[in-house]
Amino acid sequence: MGAISFVLNLRSKLSDQEAEYVRKYKLGKDILYEKASVMDKLPKLGPVQRLFSVFAAKAKGHIFTVNDLVKGRTVECKDIIEMIEAEEQIKKAAQSFHNVLQTCQQFGGEEVIKYPRDE
Repeated sequence: MGAISFVLNLRSKLSDQEAEYVRKYKLGKDILYEKASVMDKLPKLGPVQRLFSVFAAKAKGHIFTVNDLVKGRTVECKDIIEMIEAEEQIKKAAQSFHNVLQTCQQFGGEEVIKYPRDE
């Protein structure tokens, strides 16, 4: 009898304008999801080990970026609790990414805010 695994398949479909924002503002390499246990170990590692660990975690689906979300990505979880936690974290990351895209849409290149504000 085989082991049970839980898999989340993720993919975001961007409009042409949203894809342009990703390109223009170089958002593709921004990390949207990282499995907490993987990232907790990184500060304790040396620079070479840290780099290797990040690549290994990315390959295993423990870290994914905006590019991964756009192209599609699979996150494999060992149990249902891990899957639920990953799903919650991914939903939060997707909402944050949506907020970034909304900001890109409204951004005109420069905004000046004076402090203290006159009220």
